[in-house]
Amino acid sequence: MAEENHTQRDKRLVRRIIPWLLGVLILLPWLYADYRVSVDSPLRLTEPVRLVIKKGQGVSALARDLKSRQLLAEPLWLRVMALRQGTSQDLKYGEYEIPRGTTVRALLELLVSGRTRQLPVTIVEGWSFVQMLEALARHPGLQQTVAGKPAEEIMAQLGLSGQFPEGQFFPDTYFTSRHTSDLDILKLAYKKMQAVLENEWQGRAPNLPFNTAYEALIMASIVEKETGRADERPAIAGVFIRRLQQGMRLQTDPSVIYGMGELFNGNLRKDDLRRDTPYNTYTRSGLPPTPIALPGRQAIHAALHPAEGTSLYFVARGDGSHIFSTTLDEHERAVDQFQRQRKTSPPAPLPSEEGGT
Repeated sequence: MAEENHTQRDKRLVRRIIPWLLGVLILLPWLYADYRVSVDSPLRLTEPVRLVIKKGQGVSALARDLKSRQLLAEPLWLRVMALRQGTSQDLKYGEYEIPRGTTVRALLELLVSGRTRQLPVTIVEGWSFVQMLEALARHPGLQQTVAGKPAEEIMAQLGLSGQFPEGQFFPDTYFTSRHTSDLDILKLAYKKMQAVLENEWQGRAPNLPFNTAYEALIMASIVEKETGRADERPAIAGVFIRRLQQGMRLQTDPSVIYGMGELFNGNLRKDDLRRDTPYNTYTRSGLPPTPIALPGRQAIHAALHPAEGTSLYFVARGDGSHIFSTTLDEHERAVDQFQRQRKTSPPAPLPSEEGGT
């Protein structure tokens, strides 16, 4: 009797389950179709939006956020897709730019990839260390940690205590994320400068008057400031290197200007050329004590691969190019032609010197 009752209960249970199973089987294709349509449909974006993923945030919190912002119609399918892919806890924190037309599937792929929104930070060839810091301080996408601090303290924060900062950072375009600081950019730029300089130093031409890569960096900074024309940089470097080899003073105006600091008012006079500073290459022989600007790769390469020739002088034509001369007489004629007729031109070399650039 008990066995008969048990059998009856099993039959009743089966009769109840079968309709439910049939309903599930009927619904499954529809649910799967709805899932596929939903995850491959664009989010409700009328324009690109920024989405911030916090550290440790999972897909469930993301789905609720998108639903509350009316960007996602059905958050369930986002959670289901993340569960299927095993990425529910794999979201990379940061700020993302979500363009129009982004589907739910593409959104999840983006957030798992970590391709956060980035803004370019450009450090320009020929800038001074101060100009670079001013540009970083103005950048809207950087966390400010070094603004207003003295150079010595900044270098200490970089782990470079005692090093002079000028010329030590590679001019290039770097990219920020939501958590990038100005110090992060400085670290990247310093590391890249060391890598570029070491690479160029290892492949340098023979018989150069440099004992260290740092001396080559000093020369590169002068070449960078003397011309913006890539095709002329090897020739400019050649002039300066031959002058060093022959014991002549460099007589380069940019180094004099750098040594004047805030005293320079835009007009370089003969008195300025006579005023001695460690950077006055009209009054002192050899290289200045440090770089005077941030040289780019082309200037570094030129300093270590100077053009061959006999020229010892050059003068600006006024159109960005230069005339190169081998003798002082040729140089003086070029100066007469291209500079002394211009009231706003840089001054001619000091009469007491052999000539200048």
